[in-house]
Amino acid sequence: MKKYKFTINGAEYSVEINNVEDRTVELDVNGTPYTVHIDKEVKQTKTPTLLRSVAVPTTDQGVAVKVGAKTGTIKSPLPGTILDIFVKIGDKVSIGQRILLLEAMKMENNIESDKAGTVTEIKVSKGDAVMEGDVLIVIGE
Repeated sequence: MKKYKFTINGAEYSVEINNVEDRTVELDVNGTPYTVHIDKEVKQTKTPTLLRSVAVPTTDQGVAVKVGAKTGTIKSPLPGTILDIFVKIGDKVSIGQRILLLEAMKMENNIESDKAGTVTEIKVSKGDAVMEGDVLIVIGE
């Protein structure tokens, strides 16, 4: 279920929580199973909280690109379907600007530009199915 590492008085412990029911927790500490009874009822969170820093990844794979480069391609980060295109050929785009909406795994994903420049080519249309790594948009100076 969940794995944790604890250091207590200099000793390291690997704890894996296997099951939580009411006030009883089944867990393994360094591979030894234990059943622990807790004074208060444990309330499980139904929705996990995702913490991650904001980053605009480069979409050029295998090509050395400087951050903020003026030319390049925007590639699909995962397989999916193009739901909407927010730019046209000739539009000026900036880094972090939303350019496409991609549905992947039943989720809508905003595809943002990691380059500044002018849209020179749009290689997809609304409704197109794309694979990971497919070129979606070409940006020039």
